[in-house]
Amino acid sequence: MIEQRDYNKEIKDAVDHQYAYGFDFDVMHPFMIRAFTPFFKNGNLLELGSFKGDFTRRLQAHFQDITCVEASDVAISEARAKLGNEINYINSTFENVELTKRYDNIVLTHVLEHIDDPVSVLRRINDEWLSDDGRFFLVCPNANAPSRQIAVKMGLIANNAAVTEAEALHGHRCTYSLDTLERDAVAAGLNVVHRSGIFFKALANFQWDRLLQTDIISTAYLEGCYQLGQHYPDLCSSIFLMCEKGK
Repeated sequence: MIEQRDYNKEIKDAVDHQYAYGFDFDVMHPFMIRAFTPFFKNGNLLELGSFKGDFTRRLQAHFQDITCVEASDVAISEARAKLGNEINYINSTFENVELTKRYDNIVLTHVLEHIDDPVSVLRRINDEWLSDDGRFFLVCPNANAPSRQIAVKMGLIANNAAVTEAEALHGHRCTYSLDTLERDAVAAGLNVVHRSGIFFKALANFQWDRLLQTDIISTAYLEGCYQLGQHYPDLCSSIFLMCEKGK
C-alpha cells in the first residue's frame, strides 16, 4: 500500500538539508537547457513536477504552449506569482492526472526519484502523453557523482545508491545511476535515443554555493566541468536520457 504523502511538506527546506540550492538554479538549470535544446521539437511542452517555476521560466524562452503538472499547491502558487497566468498549471499527482492532449516535448527533471512507482509513470508518458514524434527529456541526480562517492568514503552515506534520511524527508524514493535509469525507461516501453551526463561534480551542493560567492570559480571552469561531463557521464551531477515514443 502506498503511503499518503504531504507534497507541501516535502518541498520545504530541512534544518540540515536544503531542497534546492543556488547551484541548482544558477549552474545546473542553464546547463540542462543547453543539453536539451538541440533535441527540442516545435510544438507544445509538458513539464512534470514544475516545483516553484524556476526551470519553467527558462523553458518559456523556447515554448509558448506550456502545461505544468505539480502535486504541491503551495509550489504552484509561488510559480504563478513569478510567472503569471501564461502557464497552464494542473495541481495533481502524475498517477491521477488526466490530460486531454499529447505533447511534443515532455520534461521530467529531478522528479523521477520522488515517485513511488516510477515505471508506471514513465509508461503513462510513453503510452498516453507523448506525441508520436515527440521527445521526452529525463534528468535525475546521479548516484555515482564523485561528490556522492566521496560522501560514501567519508562515512556520511551508506552506499552510492542509498537514500539518506534527509533525502527521504524530501520525498526521495530511490537514487538512480545511468544504468538503472535506462532500465526503468526501457521497462516502460520508451525508446532511449540519447544518454549523457550534465556537469562533472566533485563537490556537494552546499560547497558549490559557497564557492560561487567567491572569485575562485570562473565561467571557464564551469564550462570545463560541463564539457568534461560529456566524456564522463557516469561522473556527473545529473544523468540525462532523451527518449522517444516506443512501440
